Amino acid sequence: MKLEIIKTSVVKFLKDEDGLTIVEYAVAGGLVTLAAVGAFIILGDNVATQITELGECVMGAAGCGA
Repeated sequence: MKLEIIKTSVVKFLKDEDGLTIVEYAVAGGLVTLAAVGAFIILGDNVATQITELGECVMGAAGCGA
């Protein structure tokens, strides 16, 4: 009798999709965070390059201008 109850509980647990929803949200949140960090890293490098070039032009370095 107890074996049947355990079997029923295990089958119910495996068919329950609420836990999967939480895992899916966690994975999606992780991917969004990873993308945001990557974008900030790339943006940071580009901004630093532009500021350096602007500083060189202000100081009168050759090759500045359009």
